[in-house]
Amino acid sequence: MSAYAIETFALTRTFGAQTAVDQLSLRVPEGSFYGFLGPNGAGKSTTINILTGLLAPTSGSAKVLGFDVASQDLEVKRRIGVVPDGLHLFERLTGEEHLRFVGEIMGLDAKVARDRAGELLAAMDLTSSSAKPISGYSHGMRKKLALSCALIHEPRVLFLDEPFEGVDAVATREIRELLQKLVTQRHVTVFLTSHVLEVVERLCTHVGIIMNGKVAVEGSLDELRRGEGGTTRSLEELFLDTIGAKREDAGAGLGWLLDAKAGE
Repeated sequence: MSAYAIETFALTRTFGAQTAVDQLSLRVPEGSFYGFLGPNGAGKSTTINILTGLLAPTSGSAKVLGFDVASQDLEVKRRIGVVPDGLHLFERLTGEEHLRFVGEIMGLDAKVARDRAGELLAAMDLTSSSAKPISGYSHGMRKKLALSCALIHEPRVLFLDEPFEGVDAVATREIRELLQKLVTQRHVTVFLTSHVLEVVERLCTHVGIIMNGKVAVEGSLDELRRGEGGTTRSLEELFLDTIGAKREDAGAGLGWLLDAKAGE
């Protein structure tokens, strides 16, 4: 049995002349909270789409929990939960109906699906809206419902693409604490993409940063943050150093806007 929940081997995906994922090789330890980072257009969402069976690789291969994502995709899908960046929910169903439907599709007994749906709705503070059509849900409510759908069948690997986007501070804290418990108590592997580096730094045990579809750095967060001479960098510093971002004055060229005397 592999010690890795996710492995990719020279994984490549092209769209015409554009290469979105380029010879990508990742090793995600089982039971880790893994932050998958990179600038916009680096290939993060394409990678997740391949790992979750939504997109076929052009070349290379990948395994999730030891199963090949191309040839054993159903075995993979039975064991994973996914919260995509673009939420795809059935607008005319109520929150409870949607959760029960997903639970039964994933093989749960109807009673078990109903019971778990109620428990998840309560945990996500959605009980009061459970009988309302999803079309009337706010973006944050949709995010919490999507996470509930991803959890109802007890996945062993959870893929989260920008899960905190549009979610208020209280809900973010509740989701964060739930995810941490899943990792520490149930040994669930969480594969997270987010542009909110403060959240990633607080949650993740391991980090992989990609640029132009390639792995730039990968490893435990503590090891990657450790600089020369025993100094410790913040995740933001590590990220900016890795992608080669220039540290320029954010207000350069905007004297007309920032100079207090400019408008006098």
